[in-house]
Formats: sequence, C-alpha cells, structure tokens
Amino acid sequence: MKAAPLDYRLRYFLHVLIVVLGFTAPWNYWLGRYGQPLDARGTDVWGDLTMQLGVQNVALMSNGLLALAIVCAFGGALLRTWGSAYLGAAVVKDSGMHVADAPAGIVEAGPFRYVRNPLYLGTFLHALALCLLMPRSGAIFTIVAIGLMQLRLIFVEEPFLETTLGAPYLAYKRLVPRMIPSVRPRIVAAGMKPRWTQAFVGEIYMWGVALCFAIFGWRYNASLLTRCVLIALGVSLVTRALAGDFARK
Repeated sequence: MKAAPLDYRLRYFLHVLIVVLGFTAPWNYWLGRYGQPLDARGTDVWGDLTMQLGVQNVALMSNGLLALAIVCAFGGALLRTWGSAYLGAAVVKDSGMHVADAPAGIVEAGPFRYVRNPLYLGTFLHALALCLLMPRSGAIFTIVAIGLMQLRLIFVEEPFLETTLGAPYLAYKRLVPRMIPSVRPRIVAAGMKPRWTQAFVGEIYMWGVALCFAIFGWRYNASLLTRCVLIALGVSLVTRALAGDFARK
C-alpha cells in the first residue's frame, strides 16, 4: 500500500460534499434564484427544460427521466457490487492505494474484463440518478464535479499501478477501456472467486437507493425520495458498523 494524496484519501467525503452541494445548490440563493427539486407532479425545475426541448407531454418526459434514473441507480449498484466482489470490499473502502490480491496484482475477472474502472463508472451512474432530485443547476454541478473527481482518482491510481505492476498492467491497460465498457470481454477470465456477501454489505447504500427509486419514484415526490436516500445511507452506516471487520475476513 502507498500513501495516497489527500483528495484520494478523502474521496468518500468529497463525493458526499459534492452531492450535498448539488441538492442544496446554495448559489441559487446567492443569486436570488430559488429553484426547487422535482415536485410531486414532476413539472417544476425539470418542467421548463421539457418545454425548452419542445416536448409538450410533460408526463412522458417525467416518466422518461424517472425510468432513466432507475436504470442508472440499478446499473451503478450492480457495477459497484460486481466489481467489489472481485476486488474486495476492504480494498474498495480503504483510503490508501493497493494492488489487488490477484495473480500479477491485477483483477482479470468480472467487470474488470470489460472496463478498467467499474467502481468509478458505477458511482457516476449513481450520481446521475440522484440528479433527478436536484435543482437543475445542482444537477449540472454534480455531474461535472463527480466526473472530474472520477478522472482525478483514475489519474492518481494509474501511475501507481504502472510503477508497481509494470508490464502486466500496461498490457491490461492497452486491452481494456478506461471508463466506457466494451461490449465483449477484452481479456480471458482469471480463476477468481467472487465474494458476493461482503460486496453486497459494502454496497448496501447503492441498492437501497435503487430500490427507493423503483418503489417510490412513481409518486414523483422528491421530498419522499430524498428521505429514502438518507435512510439508505443511515442503514448502510449501521450495517457496516455492526459488521465490524467483516469485509476484511
């Protein structure tokens, strides 16, 4: 393990900070623009965007946005859980940089056969889902900030892995795309056994949010969904606290 830059060690806190700023959009108040998240009918902040795009059927637009959010929420949860099952929940949550507990130090199984950074891609998809609940300016800020944050983390990790692992990682890097998954696996699967239980425990927040969108999203009540997101976060923190060092076993 190598000591990581401060922003890498604080990456979870910084992600939370970005999302909080996206939800609150304090600049709206500073500029005297008091935009609100999607209301109970789905016609507030996102409604004017519907009109600007020339879509007359607001309900259709709202349903489309919600369906996209649900797909992104479940896609993000699946990618992060799938990746964590092979990489290891302890490595995922650690503040330092590691090489994987795998042959040659590279995970060549699961989603890592299709994309080099499935966990970061999953986080970005999750952020896209949350953006539906934010004021439009907050949503734009979150998408840009999370995207830049993911790239920053990647550009910190890749030189470390190149230096530590050398030629095997460079060969893997040439074959597997960085963030946009390949339709087909780019490398032969390694014989690694996934650890699904600890992966699910580690990503229970992601699944909680995805279920909230699928179950309660069709009410188009941003306040309700936001509370559900907070409850999912609380449940994940409690679960991790009760699990103790479970992820390291």
